[in-house]
Amino acid sequence: MTNVNVQTDTNVLTDPIEIITFNEKALQERKMAISTPNTYQRKPVYDAVKRASDIVFSLIALIVFSPLMLIVSLLIIIDDFGSPVYTQERVGKNGKIFRIYKFRSMYKNADKIREQLKDRDESNGATFKIKNDPRITRIGHVIRNTSIDELPQLINILKGEMSIIGPRPFIPREQAMLPDDRLLVTPGLSCYWQVGGKNSLTKEEQIELDRKYIRERSVLVDAKIIIKTIFFVFKTGNS
Repeated sequence: MTNVNVQTDTNVLTDPIEIITFNEKALQERKMAISTPNTYQRKPVYDAVKRASDIVFSLIALIVFSPLMLIVSLLIIIDDFGSPVYTQERVGKNGKIFRIYKFRSMYKNADKIREQLKDRDESNGATFKIKNDPRITRIGHVIRNTSIDELPQLINILKGEMSIIGPRPFIPREQAMLPDDRLLVTPGLSCYWQVGGKNSLTKEEQIELDRKYIRERSVLVDAKIIIKTIFFVFKTGNS
């Protein structure tokens, strides 16, 4: 294996103005100078196996879950008329911006209301979370508790924008507050901190778990996280 040492750039995304205007154009202009405190190891064989597995499993999952996805789409439309699928810009591997797909679990004007609720943010991590979020629809509570809202991301996986396992992709303004070394690998549907505390973890703990995955990533590690994710979904869905 070839070890590639990436030098740390302490100036990456620390300017408040840059954080506000963080977008794909800015990333392209900066050439996405990724930094990491650790040694990053390329794994071409693993990457090839992982990509092939992502294609096969996402295709199978889309076929198997298509009836459920159709029913959920209809329920969302009935609950709050509009598109059942919500798209949002996220930051992917090497800082590339892509549009993530999710079942819409909130009312259509949720993004506008968010600014009014920012003082109620209860998340210790980089994401925005509040209990009893008034933006969530009736069907939204169900699909969130069971993680069904994440199913459309199988399309992102099939397209190569995401993987089944990898650091979760954040929106640009959230990623601007995080280190860029977590962008060294393709983002995933699930990761270490998704099954090990999720939003109860601090931002620092989430970062360290993402770095742990980048160091340890392998077929065996991915398999273990997939198994834990299945148990986690069933546990939260029944709680």
